[in-house]
Amino acid sequence: MRSGKQADFAYQAVYRYMIDLINEVSPDVRVKLPSLRHLAERLNVSISTVQYAYSLLEKEGRVYSVAKSGYYALPVSAPASYCTDADLLERLYAGTRRPGMQVLSADEPAQLLSLDASLLQLERELLRRHPLQLQPYSQPCGIWELRTALAARYTQSATRCWQADDVYVGADLRGVLEILIEVLGLKGAAVLVESPCDWLILRLLRDAGVRVIESPCDESGKLDLMQLEHLLRTESVHLALFSSTASLPPQERPHAARLLEQQGCWLLENDIHGELVFDPSTHFLRDLVNPGRLLVFSTFEKFIGPEAPYGYLLSRHLSAPLQRQFLLRAFRLSPIRQRAIARLYQNGRLDQHLRALRTLLKEQAILMDGYLQRYLGARLSYSMPQAGATFWLCSTQTVDMRRVFEHLLARQVVIAPGELFSVSGLYPQHLRLSHVFNGNHSLDRVMEALAEALKYGRIG
Repeated sequence: MRSGKQADFAYQAVYRYMIDLINEVSPDVRVKLPSLRHLAERLNVSISTVQYAYSLLEKEGRVYSVAKSGYYALPVSAPASYCTDADLLERLYAGTRRPGMQVLSADEPAQLLSLDASLLQLERELLRRHPLQLQPYSQPCGIWELRTALAARYTQSATRCWQADDVYVGADLRGVLEILIEVLGLKGAAVLVESPCDWLILRLLRDAGVRVIESPCDESGKLDLMQLEHLLRTESVHLALFSSTASLPPQERPHAARLLEQQGCWLLENDIHGELVFDPSTHFLRDLVNPGRLLVFSTFEKFIGPEAPYGYLLSRHLSAPLQRQFLLRAFRLSPIRQRAIARLYQNGRLDQHLRALRTLLKEQAILMDGYLQRYLGARLSYSMPQAGATFWLCSTQTVDMRRVFEHLLARQVVIAPGELFSVSGLYPQHLRLSHVFNGNHSLDRVMEALAEALKYGRIG
């Protein structure tokens, strides 16, 4: 599996092996899959290669992880009934891997326009021109070229600048966040989280024993600054986790930055959608807070595509423990692929791609808005998204959203119920809906099914 030029694409072979393994499973049995280390030894690949393949399978809904237990899967043809009502996320994963489903629960902007082909072409060119210089060598935090490109990307001025040594690259976003939770010692600590929040982040925090304090956004997607101030003053908050997108109006961000500084609170900024803000002139909270208490994380996958699943972290501090944890994880990331990503930054190809992707995402959002108004105008309230690939919707009538979810599953449509985005059940009347969709289904039919499901799930 690890011979010649194919070594850097070993994850593809692991992926195919896992697909065959999953499809051999009896349809009425939930099966635990081999551990990362066991599978790496069996297939003679690195652990990070296996982790990469598992992350792709998890994104596709073919496998799911259970804290302190491992990965589990059922074959694609298996019914979804194995999942308990207690774990809605398992039900969602089971639905997405059924054939013929219209999956509108995902947040995958690059599905609309990816750079996968350009990335792989750059890899081939680099390997052909400089085969000897591109031999793998140990750089556990990521190769220097990519870290330098990221540092330059985030540098705003002489005082708000980053160096390559401040950047850490891992096999995927999950691995990077797990390291960060460990290094910051967040077990038992209070973390203030902008809500709604991605379910991957919430589950990682919960499984690590973090006390999550949610600061919910209103229906327009804005944080309540007065409530934020109250929580910061009354709770012993160690860290505030906010997205880089427009959760705070520009005129309120300086006040929020001052609040964080007054309370001695670190800002962990989720920049997953930062490159996908429709207005590229947007300024972020990170541009205002104390750089000495700032951490930023993101992933290339959202804006490049699935061939670039790496996660990354920016931190001016904690360099020794971060380097130690990355070394212990022994991420053996493809140096060629990292160099290819760095080239996308350096030659301007990424900026060109982002301009096109933002335009397409905005056009798709406007298109989806038209469908929502036409079919569901009185049943749902929402604000237009300012970034990314999803709408955050609220039912104007009281409904059982789980019942709505199940009703749509039976009609081959998958949505993401709002309760997945909170640890305390804040959003029973909400759902997330992607406006990036393929042409294999009629969106008219999907909207009709959603309208019918909301009517079916109505309470009272």
